[in-house]
Amino acid sequence: MTAPTPSDLKHYLAFASETGRAAGQLIREKLREQKTFRSKSAETDLVTETDLAAERLIVAAIGKSFPGHSILGEEGTGDRHSGAGYQSGYCWVIDPIDGTTNFAHGHPIVGCSIGLTWNGEPVAGCVNCPGLNEEFLAAKGLGATLNGEPIRVSGVPTLSRSLLATGLPYDRRERADHYLARWKKFLMVSHEIRRLGSASIDLCWVAAGRVDGYWEENLKPWDIAAGIIIVREAGGMVTGFAGEPHDLNGRETLATNGLIHSEMSALLKG
Repeated sequence: MTAPTPSDLKHYLAFASETGRAAGQLIREKLREQKTFRSKSAETDLVTETDLAAERLIVAAIGKSFPGHSILGEEGTGDRHSGAGYQSGYCWVIDPIDGTTNFAHGHPIVGCSIGLTWNGEPVAGCVNCPGLNEEFLAAKGLGATLNGEPIRVSGVPTLSRSLLATGLPYDRRERADHYLARWKKFLMVSHEIRRLGSASIDLCWVAAGRVDGYWEENLKPWDIAAGIIIVREAGGMVTGFAGEPHDLNGRETLATNGLIHSEMSALLKG
């Protein structure tokens, strides 16, 4: 396989948009219903039948349109890779419902995240937010949009004037002091902090300038593959906490408007 051209990326992005809207419609129909759910690896890590149904829908669409591409999905309903094999060639990295806990409680902040990687690097992404009627799209070199309109990160120049976002990983009960210590650091030097409960939407809100910076630990590739390219194409930065190149398999994600990146990195390193 050869690297994607701009024409290829437009084609892949149109597919991601169409598929994300179909999955989003399924999620929207179930959002207000009473749900049953079960825990996965931790008591705070939930899955519902709608997660599984939405992932099956996306996987089936990918299999039909791109049978030679790999798939990495949170729920594992159609994975086609071995070990780190998804880092070679094209791979669709999907989280059918990013924000399952929100979804299980009828909270509208949920995202259907469909990212495409080439040799392990995000090159296109769609985050459909069915509870908000919003769709974020981006592809490498083609810019980022919200409901078809171009978006750009904020111009807030300093951490002291910033609105931040973060998340708390599934091991938060065991490591509460660690995560809350970092929260306190940023609380003392920023305007405020928000916790949305969906990493993909956190990243999209950085891209749209609704928040100026976001940090989180222990995310998985499906949480962030789509959101990363959306931030970058909106003019933002995504790295590890120390400012090193971001690794989809790494433990740390720092995304900002670029202007406050060094300030946030310094606090995270400290």
